[in-house]
Amino acid sequence: MDLEFNKNEDAMKMAWSQVRRHLDKIFEGGGKKSAEKQKARNKLTARERIQYLCDKDKLFVEIGAFAGFDMYPEEGGCPAAGTVSGIGYVSGRQCVIVANDQTVKAGAWFPITGKKNLRMQEMAMENNLPIIYLVDSAGVFLPMQDQIFPDKEHFGRIFRNNAKMSAMGITQIAAVMGACVAGGAYLPIMSDETLMVEGNGSIYLAGPYLVKAAIGEDIDSETLGGADTHNSISGIADYKFKTEEECLDQVKKIMSKLGHHKKAGFDRVETKAPRNNKGEIYGIMSEGNTKPYDMVEMINCICDENSFDQFKEDYGKTIVCGYGRVDGWAVGIVANQRLIVKSKKGEMQLGGVIYNDSADKAARFIMNCNQKRIPLVFLQDVTGFMVGSRSEHSGIIKDGAKLVNAVANSVVPKITIIIGNSYGAGNYAMCGKAYDPRFIYAWPTAKIAVMGGEQAAKTMLQIEVAGLKKKGQEISEEDEKALLDKLIARYDSQTTPYYAAARLWVDEIIDPGETRKYISEGIAAADHNPEIAEFKTGVFQV
Repeated sequence: MDLEFNKNEDAMKMAWSQVRRHLDKIFEGGGKKSAEKQKARNKLTARERIQYLCDKDKLFVEIGAFAGFDMYPEEGGCPAAGTVSGIGYVSGRQCVIVANDQTVKAGAWFPITGKKNLRMQEMAMENNLPIIYLVDSAGVFLPMQDQIFPDKEHFGRIFRNNAKMSAMGITQIAAVMGACVAGGAYLPIMSDETLMVEGNGSIYLAGPYLVKAAIGEDIDSETLGGADTHNSISGIADYKFKTEEECLDQVKKIMSKLGHHKKAGFDRVETKAPRNNKGEIYGIMSEGNTKPYDMVEMINCICDENSFDQFKEDYGKTIVCGYGRVDGWAVGIVANQRLIVKSKKGEMQLGGVIYNDSADKAARFIMNCNQKRIPLVFLQDVTGFMVGSRSEHSGIIKDGAKLVNAVANSVVPKITIIIGNSYGAGNYAMCGKAYDPRFIYAWPTAKIAVMGGEQAAKTMLQIEVAGLKKKGQEISEEDEKALLDKLIARYDSQTTPYYAAARLWVDEIIDPGETRKYISEGIAAADHNPEIAEFKTGVFQV
């Protein structure tokens, strides 16, 4: 391996190391003192509950660990949005798991908490997966109630989804291990089965203090809505247990007896290791992603050995398309190309720009995958569509619309990995969040924005300087540079994978070396839903 590769590898591993440091802090939840309070009440933390529940020999894919990252500083932060969630295996059955983290503001719901919980329910519905709720929450975070309570995608949508999932035949199990208050009390009751832990689990619309204030009744929490009350009097709960471990053991038993559904039938054969060594994936992209590289080499680090076959290899070279296998699963790959190619006119860098022919090729390939029922994997490193008179006169908007149409109307599962740039309409054409990927992940090198930081800052600078000059103000070169630096810093801070993951524009920031696992688990999840609609593309210009 050459020096350049080693430099690239070091930079990528350093970027992942920074992600790990942030995760270590996030995994502490509300801190050690809050966790000790849980222990004093014979309660496990949210992560301990999931660890106990999940099969030890299977992968648990955490979703939304960075949700809320660096948000709500005035409220003291909200690590992982106060909820630990992901896709794992319980008694051999793949399922969605959502656990309130009581160490974070007593498990109260912030706006991002609602968004994260809705995303997990969306995953369960899209992939026909059972969902397990580990409930321990004080309800809505009241100082921000206007941002979490009344709107369509707010707190109430959770219970609407409970009802919808029940009608879809999706199993929902709620284990109440702590408080379950006010509107949140509907979640376990709208689940298929409700389990409660004695002494700690409680369900009620209003707690003892509010009951006293509202109707003057004096009553303690256990009598009002504890495990004994709801198992022997109201009949709301179905089981009660003395310990959390016993409760979680019962969840395992319930899961072990679930009937098996039809699968979508995505093709899978025996897996093979990639042609390229796993470690090679770290050394292909340069630090800062400033130099060209061959996306096919990246693909050969992800796909099973000798499984990748390019589609229209010599046409539309700024997008690589091809059929391959990832961990045995058949996939169609659509990836941006950053290579330097030689032509009659000399060398040309393919800098992740989508040209007319590339858009046309990718649209055709995506339609082929839909016809063949092959899941799609998008590898994004795109700076947008080509601009200028030559492209406009050649109909770049028309060809771009053709690609967007194919992506939007795809009926097979789509998994998106943002490995580098994700700018402008290129984000849309390459299946950004707005185009309903089943799962969307980012590498530590990802950048998501309308355009690059420097270009955007220079555009904003021109506007601001023009406005100041209209007011009669003179701007020196030094002032202009200071303003530009400020704009670049502000813009760049909003393009990082952390900013995106905090707001759930991506489901998680992942280790590049584990990309195969995330794709494989995503297709395994998608294979649980046999309902694939008829592929229709509607009207578009040819």
